[in-house]
Amino acid sequence: MDRASGMPRRRGRIATRTATWSAVTALALSLAGLAAVPASAADVNNVKNAGFESGLTGWTCTANSGTTVSSPVHGGSSALKAAPAGQDDARCTQTVAVEPGSTYTLSAWVRGGYSFLGVTGTGTTDVSAWTPDTTAWTQLSTTFTTGASTTSVTVYTHGWYGQSAYYADDISVYGPDGGGGGDPAPTVPAAPAGLTVSGTTSSSASLSWNAVTGATGYNVYQNGTKVTAVTGASATITGLAASTSYSFQVTATNAAGESAKSATVTATTTSGGGGGGGGALPRHAVTGYWQNFNNGATVQKISDVPSAYDIIAVAFADATSTPGAVGFTLDSAGLGGYTADQFKADIKAKQAAGKKVIISIGGQNGTVSVNDSASAANFANSVYALMQTYGFDGVDIDLENGLNATYMTQALRALSAKAGSSLIITMAPQTLDMQSTSSAYFQTALNVKDILTVVNTQYYNSGSMLGCDGKVYGQGSVDFLTALACIQLEGGLSPSQVGLGLPASTSGAGSGYVSPTVVDNALDCLTAGTNCGSFKPSRTYPDLRGAMAWSTNWDASSGNAWSNAVGAHVHALP
Repeated sequence: MDRASGMPRRRGRIATRTATWSAVTALALSLAGLAAVPASAADVNNVKNAGFESGLTGWTCTANSGTTVSSPVHGGSSALKAAPAGQDDARCTQTVAVEPGSTYTLSAWVRGGYSFLGVTGTGTTDVSAWTPDTTAWTQLSTTFTTGASTTSVTVYTHGWYGQSAYYADDISVYGPDGGGGGDPAPTVPAAPAGLTVSGTTSSSASLSWNAVTGATGYNVYQNGTKVTAVTGASATITGLAASTSYSFQVTATNAAGESAKSATVTATTTSGGGGGGGGALPRHAVTGYWQNFNNGATVQKISDVPSAYDIIAVAFADATSTPGAVGFTLDSAGLGGYTADQFKADIKAKQAAGKKVIISIGGQNGTVSVNDSASAANFANSVYALMQTYGFDGVDIDLENGLNATYMTQALRALSAKAGSSLIITMAPQTLDMQSTSSAYFQTALNVKDILTVVNTQYYNSGSMLGCDGKVYGQGSVDFLTALACIQLEGGLSPSQVGLGLPASTSGAGSGYVSPTVVDNALDCLTAGTNCGSFKPSRTYPDLRGAMAWSTNWDASSGNAWSNAVGAHVHALP
């Protein structure tokens, strides 16, 4: 969320560049369901120096943007690090020999900034894949078929203009030997180590383990039966019975096969009554962010927030000197002498009126980092302490500078174990963070789905984006809201966990403001199939949670026009 009037987020410019075609094309392919096809026993990796163990030999990077590093690496002792600049996306390429008329699997492990992987010159359809910022190694994978006369293709990686550096390792083009040599085929990976139970509820168990070199995925076994397959080193198993013990094991997989099973761990679910995260919220709810700072919008007390808002997110808590921990101090001076005692009393009054007041973590300038088990515990402990001090009902995750899905999941489950089933958990990812289920934000939301209240994606400051139909939509339209929300609705979240996040006025964001009428039409389209634009979802979502505004202060600066219109419409939904 923006702290300054009209200030676009640093990332807001990304999708407005003419080069956006690259990103949206990549996502269109991923939305079309391209899946990696396991290599056959005779297949080879046709990429040379695939793990960058010989420096950049065989690779060419634009504008001298690439180098090799010894840490972090996915496998071996070296990896590629490429740093984009304002006019350069740090594109690194290799020409790879292939067999005509053959199918290949292209994959790579990436981390860091926005990361893209693709191939050109296939003679048929060139393909690509991408992922937003990630602090853990993530596999990108897709397939392509060569044309009847194609004997070589160009494989590439790149980042995004002016964004942080990305890392790539273990790049492969598995398929028939093109005759150009390459790296050896993979061997069966080792069994995963370090399997632990990171959290439980009455109906789920969360697991994590150490990543295995050379693995492209993992299988999770419950009481000896495979129950799910994942690409990362964590998983949440749902649908379990309360107060019941379950045994779990994990195996690692790649094109060569499946490893032996890991050591067994036992998870015991909690007693019934936990989870859900919805509390006493109405079926359709409105979220509003309340500013604990003065940036030109109307200064408010919590008591000034209109009753149309069901969830009030106090913005923001930020990092302390303890890794992962957050702190909050009321800006009494900036808020006209508003005291902590008045603040606490106003929170209680809102709760007595049936509202929820939560603490939002981060914002545009937030620096909270939860990247290991210790910082996850610190996060949970510090948020719970703020809940006890001020009476907050829960937490909002608005980390716009990236998060680690594994450890944020651990943190939220630890907080849930402390706070109980009444805990409210909301999220406010940027638009790009919810374009793919492979993104860290989306993964986190799915990991905590059983205790998650709502994800209010920020549908602004983003430029054009892809909808769930693979078409590009410009922000500021009904189609943009409905086609992008469809990604979350069809990507695994419950409709009751999906909200539309918008600026409350033209001053609330750099771009993307739409009139309340457009918001209302998008809500109608998604819940009832009426008032749609050119995009009409294949089905309706009558349980859609509602909408979110940045902020209640900017809303007040415009006479509460947003909450008066959208609030009434949300609460009138059937």
